[in-house]
Amino acid sequence: MDIDTNAEEENSRRVQVRFITKLKPPLKVAPTSIAIPSNLTRLGLSSLVNNLIQATTPDWNPQPFDFLIDGELVRMSLDNFLLAKAISAEKILEIEYIKAVAPTKHEEPSFHDDWVSALDGSDPRFIVTGCYDGLARVWKAAGVCTHVLEGHSDGVTSVRVIESKGGEGVTVATASKDRTLRLWKFDTEESVNYPTKIRAFKILRGHGGSVQSVAAKKSGDMVCSGSWDCTINLWRTNELDNDGDLVSVKKRKVNGQADESQLEGEAVSTLVGHTQSVSSLAWPEHKTIYSASWDHSVRLWDVETGKDTSDIFCGKVLRCLDVGGESSALIAAGGSDPVLRIWDPRKPGTSAPVFQFSSHTSWVSACKWHNKSWFHLVSASYDGKVMLWDLRTAWPLAVIESHEDKVLCADWWKGDSVISGGADSKLCISSGIYVP
Repeated sequence: MDIDTNAEEENSRRVQVRFITKLKPPLKVAPTSIAIPSNLTRLGLSSLVNNLIQATTPDWNPQPFDFLIDGELVRMSLDNFLLAKAISAEKILEIEYIKAVAPTKHEEPSFHDDWVSALDGSDPRFIVTGCYDGLARVWKAAGVCTHVLEGHSDGVTSVRVIESKGGEGVTVATASKDRTLRLWKFDTEESVNYPTKIRAFKILRGHGGSVQSVAAKKSGDMVCSGSWDCTINLWRTNELDNDGDLVSVKKRKVNGQADESQLEGEAVSTLVGHTQSVSSLAWPEHKTIYSASWDHSVRLWDVETGKDTSDIFCGKVLRCLDVGGESSALIAAGGSDPVLRIWDPRKPGTSAPVFQFSSHTSWVSACKWHNKSWFHLVSASYDGKVMLWDLRTAWPLAVIESHEDKVLCADWWKGDSVISGGADSKLCISSGIYVP
């Protein structure tokens, strides 16, 4: 694939560059300086690097690359980038290249009977989805549903895989518009040719409105929930109370026969402070819960005292929140405008975001950090798009348009896939994403 040296390129000034990379051979080119047209954009640079690789590896199949200068991704021509950053074109320019962060494959969608309103991809063995038909489902691959979690009487709004202790199967928490949370257990190793129907082993009651979000403590012994009633409740996930006795038990009959008992749990504490719906929660540290609300605030809560220790106000209804990035300390949140905002709570005294991404055209409905990268996160929006972001550039790395309606939820899966659900009743999987 030859670089097109048309008249425009020939009339462009040239700059001396050296391509460097942390990628392994055969993706590593010789670090010698070469003169290239200064009006090349990312696509032209990518073609050039592919040509250089192909010169030493004839059977090389070209692939897209991204480029960094002084740690910032290039999203304009070299000319414009150098001008914007006040970088001299007289010296040899070091350009680092990395594999482009974009999906290479889109799986066939997995259809549901109603809106796919929630999902969790934290376990590489399966995906859990929540649907407005009142069911949660477990998928081990695109189109392969292994378990159906039955019991909610209204739409499922949030799902969370609770960190399991080896050999005990998987525990999942679901939240619903029916004002309850439910806890479920299943075995991922079950070999079946059809979905297994499961009933919750524990029902958590106490909210006075729709439960909008659930998050789990890393140890797995507790979950927290946020509701339209403006409160955050904390719950135990075990089957025993502190004195070792079974909590309240309900027995039901199915088809006239006695069914196994269901436990009922009450909140162990309630965090009060938000003035509108608590829409999203994260519990990344033992002592701290993060919450986002329709009251325009992000709050950090001390779990032991029940007090909020920090408030961030942004002037917009907030719908989603996640904590990650550098040192797992950055807060990403989105809501009623097209802006994905990121705050660093380690910088006190200001509510100003350290990053803002504005490429969506409607509400930002979901955001999720990549668990192995300080820089990468995914967002979803009512505009029907899923976007991949890198903190080193203000433009999205990739725009995924797999949905025909609002996208309501998104997450990473297996480290190299993005999963999303929407008002088109589809679970979509976009895979083959290289995240360095």
